[in-house]
Amino acid sequence: MKTFHLRKDIARLVILQRSELLNQNLKKIRKIFGRYLFTNFFSKHFINIQEISESYYKVMSDELMTIKKYLKSGQKILCIGSGIGGLEILIQKYFNEINFTFIEKDYVSKKVIYGWDNSNSEAYNSINLLEKFLIDNKMKRSDFSIVDFDKNQLLAKKFDLVISLYSLDYHYDLKFYIDYLKKICTKDTLLIFDTIRAEYFNEVFEHVDVIKVENKIVHKSKRIVCKNFLNY
Repeated sequence: MKTFHLRKDIARLVILQRSELLNQNLKKIRKIFGRYLFTNFFSKHFINIQEISESYYKVMSDELMTIKKYLKSGQKILCIGSGIGGLEILIQKYFNEINFTFIEKDYVSKKVIYGWDNSNSEAYNSINLLEKFLIDNKMKRSDFSIVDFDKNQLLAKKFDLVISLYSLDYHYDLKFYIDYLKKICTKDTLLIFDTIRAEYFNEVFEHVDVIKVENKIVHKSKRIVCKNFLNY
């Protein structure tokens, strides 16, 4: 079984970011003791690193297959809310000279909710651990940069592709990034993200294609590829 190199503290972030990776015992613990205790205690001490690594690798491999046709060597890719970067590690394995920019928040909420966040205030990541994970898994430091959404100025450069799986417009409204996205996108830039309101984006972009439909999770969603803001 293929795996990522995971430290214990990073494995904890993985299951907070990807709740579908919880095994049955952890799901029972979370149900019995509640999300607060699970987030702040059980997720730190009752995890199987090898199991999480294998499951996370499988999920990221499946995610890669849904977007692989839109990837090519030499792209400048903006990643919004990518978690610890497992998808990006796999992208780099298949494509050369990719440069990644990560936009992340740098804290773990006391009680992870996983629902729609009107204020974009919920978070479960660590910029320090994101950097460690990327380097541990052989991504060169010169191939990526990380921006703290709450502290750093967002980079004013053009990107070929924007990826935000189960984050942008799935947990919080696209409005938090809309002005920025218009600045960094060209008419050829592709945006790939999951949303619970796919039809809405026909009024935002000239081209919108649905590439994945998810009905198994609580928040049913569609993964869409968009291109060219209508008021660009």
